[in-house]
Amino acid sequence: MRLDARRAAQARVRWFGLWDSYFVICYLLTTGLVFTSAAPQGHRLVAIGALTLTVPWYAGIGRPLMRHRTSDRRNAVFAAGLFVLFGVATAVDLMSAFALFALVPMVMMSLAARAAVVTAVLGNLVPVTMLWVQGGGAAGPLVVFVLLVSLLGIALSVLLGLWIKRVVRQSEEHAALIDELRQNRERVARLSHQAGIAAERERLAREIHDTLAQSLVSIISLVQAADAEVETAPATARAHLTLVGRVAKESLVEARAFVADRTPAPLRESSLAQALRRQADGLTAQSGLLVRFAVEGVERPLPMAAGVVLLRAAQEAGANVRKHAEARTVDMVLRFGERQVGLRVADDGKGFATAEGEFPTAGGPPGTAAGGGFGLRGMAARVAETGGVMSVVSERGAGTVVEVRIPLAGTVDASAAGTVDASAAGTVDDSAAGADAPRTDAVPAVPADAGGHR
Repeated sequence: MRLDARRAAQARVRWFGLWDSYFVICYLLTTGLVFTSAAPQGHRLVAIGALTLTVPWYAGIGRPLMRHRTSDRRNAVFAAGLFVLFGVATAVDLMSAFALFALVPMVMMSLAARAAVVTAVLGNLVPVTMLWVQGGGAAGPLVVFVLLVSLLGIALSVLLGLWIKRVVRQSEEHAALIDELRQNRERVARLSHQAGIAAERERLAREIHDTLAQSLVSIISLVQAADAEVETAPATARAHLTLVGRVAKESLVEARAFVADRTPAPLRESSLAQALRRQADGLTAQSGLLVRFAVEGVERPLPMAAGVVLLRAAQEAGANVRKHAEARTVDMVLRFGERQVGLRVADDGKGFATAEGEFPTAGGPPGTAAGGGFGLRGMAARVAETGGVMSVVSERGAGTVVEVRIPLAGTVDASAAGTVDASAAGTVDDSAAGADAPRTDAVPAVPADAGGHR
């Protein structure tokens, strides 16, 4: 786990400001006691000089080592230098022993735990040793008292050292946890960004497939028909070319709305029923199919999301009928219920039957395994986003029925939302319009390729 270097450095700067203040106070108090002690003046000056030298020794060597958490031989040199100066000061004036209140924390912060404790114990024994030497080796009452005080100092030093080490360790752990949290947040933000990109790509693929791609397929079909009839049936060819111009203009309007991320053009100035009626008329004009459109129930305004999903479903179902079904008639019904709105598209084409888990592609015959089919998957994904249900029913020689139901109020069963039930063949085909199919989560959406396959 990597520490956040800048945050840890800022914390150490604040932390060392407090320690610096503490050390200065200890130095001033100790030198003040030495200055007013009963020792000879020369001894007091030597003691004050030795204690004063600990200040640049700490500032120039010890403090940088502690601040940057450096661990090498310089730490031992620093600790040794401290106690040499402390030993000199204590040897000439026992009042210098009060410097231990500053020296022990310095040692604890600069050495490893075991070495620091041993050094602190030895440091606390220096005053009693000096007193014992000065008394000629006699264990008088003063020596015993100082010994007891030194033992208390040893205990306090060990406890203080362990506490300091624990605080430092906890601070490092907290800094590591904070850094890990920051990294996790960055990772989540990155993954969210990638997920957003993937979702936007899928949305773009669906929009392009349902609008521009379908229009281009229609234009290609109309141009091919006009080319075949230009000599034998000029009037019919001109009619096809007129349709080409109309489809191209509609596609341009759709593209502009798509780029501006606005409401689809057919729904901006008309109701869903009117847009679907135009869709049915256009399918008749482009393919020659007899397309009958009807509205059941009381027509009323719909949420824009529901209208867009039903419009795109009608466009996809109609495109599949035209390309695959070989049908003669298509019935398109918009149903308004009290709590839901639905669309049913049924054809009398050849139908299909596929093995479970297989889906035909737009460019191949029904029954081919899904290797890139996007139309049905895109439709199912749209329906799932609104909490609705899409169903496909088909059988060879019996046509296909596609039905989409979207709730308008109340809750939706999460287990049913966005599912597709294959009731006749046990599966779904992307050909001709149809109704219940396999679950959309088993059929990942795939964008259309350059050849128009879905």
